[in-house]
Amino acid sequence: MATVEISTLVKGLCEIPDELFVCEPVYEFLNSHPVELSSLDKYLHFSPKFYTRNLIYKDNRFEMMAICWEKGQVSRVHNHWDQRCWMTVPIGRLKGQNFAIEEINESLGYCKLRETNSFELAECLAATVDLEEPIHQVLNLAEYDERAVSIHIYSKPYDRCLSYCRDTDTFKEVTLCYTSIDGRLCDGIQL
Repeated sequence: MATVEISTLVKGLCEIPDELFVCEPVYEFLNSHPVELSSLDKYLHFSPKFYTRNLIYKDNRFEMMAICWEKGQVSRVHNHWDQRCWMTVPIGRLKGQNFAIEEINESLGYCKLRETNSFELAECLAATVDLEEPIHQVLNLAEYDERAVSIHIYSKPYDRCLSYCRDTDTFKEVTLCYTSIDGRLCDGIQL
């Protein structure tokens, strides 16, 4: 399958009408438009301390970012504030692990989770975050023994999420930030 520049992918997503900017049409678009790796170069910032969130594009309807993962890095268990999310992995491979809430007491910040299904992403295959079960974690497992890059599309853009700690069965709201915007490191970011 022919690959497309990241700018072509953004342009194509912008052209999808609002009423079709839902799970299946966007998923199919991503699957049929794998990204040309060289077009990602300016967005690829890696850190041995944390995975990086590199903004490629943002408007009122969606944002796209390249998330760069060193070997063994994992995200927190988190949700997306009821936003739609699609991801594809053009470099390396990642595991996605979904969770369901078994028990919750919001006033105490208590939440017991259980693992549900998991999936592997590689070779530009696309995936969506299930709106019925939106709590998940993304992992670049040590056994994969390679860096990875995932492209994430969020609709609508958001700047906070709930983060869950399985060791203490607690959750809290966290503010999200970018590592870079349009290829330039954000102020105060040290890789």
